[in-house]
Amino acid sequence: MNDLGINQGTSGNASVRVPKGFLVTPSAVPYGAMVPEDMVLMDLEGTVLDGARKPSSEWHIHRAVLAARPNAGAVLHAHPHHATALACLRRDIPAFHYMVAAGGGRDIRCAAYATPSSETLADHVVEALEGRLACLMANHGMLVLGRDLPEALDRALVVENLATQYLLALQVADPTLLDDDEMDRVLELFKTYGAEGG
Repeated sequence: MNDLGINQGTSGNASVRVPKGFLVTPSAVPYGAMVPEDMVLMDLEGTVLDGARKPSSEWHIHRAVLAARPNAGAVLHAHPHHATALACLRRDIPAFHYMVAAGGGRDIRCAAYATPSSETLADHVVEALEGRLACLMANHGMLVLGRDLPEALDRALVVENLATQYLLALQVADPTLLDDDEMDRVLELFKTYGAEGG
């Protein structure tokens, strides 16, 4: 994530579903220094089952999302520049481009703000993800789902690209939005392309 520019330092985190619950990245460990043994195994009740390190401070979000979305295999949270800028404006990404459908719906919602690492934030994210595969997080960053980690990473890059394009378009005027019928057609096409992942 750092090499691709969607995180800086130790910001952001990721999890993947496993038979006993989920593996989540540890707190405050630089990505380049992580080894498999650093991952923390937790169950869907929030209990640490294995791991010598503390789980990510945002483990509540990962637990809540994976519990609410049984088809999701991975969750990725990041702080990319443009998606985070929109999140700080508390703006959804509307259907200004057909690729918004990569977020799983007609738009990419911005979850309401709550204190980082809180259960309330986890609840807001689950709500914003209803019927979606991606959301922004007010004054915070973005979060995406995937069938696996590579798909989640790909989706995060698409959302950041959309955020960049949307911000650029807004510098000129409000972009023309695609209507619901057209977005529904695009969403059907995405199913054929295997873009559904949560």
